[in-house]
This record gives sequence, structure tokens and C-alpha cells, in this order.
Amino acid sequence: MAHRDPTGIIAPHIPADAYRRAEATGQPVVIVVHTTDHDGRPLRHYLFPIVIAGAGVVGVFGLVAAFVALLDFAVHTAIAIGSVAGPVSVGGITLKLARPKH
Repeated sequence: MAHRDPTGIIAPHIPADAYRRAEATGQPVVIVVHTTDHDGRPLRHYLFPIVIAGAGVVGVFGLVAAFVALLDFAVHTAIAIGSVAGPVSVGGITLKLARPKH
């Protein structure tokens, strides 16, 4: 686990020889802090929601295509049954699926 210093501490450690030399001679100790502040937000903050939305759109398109294919199959099945069987009865209800061929 990384060491975390409380906020407000600029340099957690000054080497002992540099501190003693500065104390003996009266010279100031210069501490250089390198920061890498970025302007704006990183690109991944924008790409993640776009990728999730794109995956959702592709999934919905696939679901709609599967539903349309299922309806197409059901219609072709009903047409085939209607043209071959004539009247169909289920539970006492008779349906005429096609007209007579007179």
C-alpha cells in the first residue's frame, strides 16, 4: 500500500545531510515538486459511456432483427398450414385459414 501524507505537507522527507548543511551554513533548502496537472477530463471519461451506449444499441438492433425473423417464420408457417390443411379446429373452435378452391 502506498504511503499517504496528510494534506498540506509538501515534502515528507529532507535528507539529513542536506538539512544539517543548510542549518550550519544558513542556506535555504529548495524543494522541487513536480506535478502533472492535466487540463480537462481524460478521454476515457468520455469513451466509457459511448462504448456502453453503442453496445446497448447493437443489442437492441439484434433483438429487433430476431423478433422480425420470428414473425416472418410464424407468417410463413401459418400460410403453409392454411394452404395444406384447410379448416383447423382447436378446442371446438374451427378456423378457416384459406378460401376454398372452387
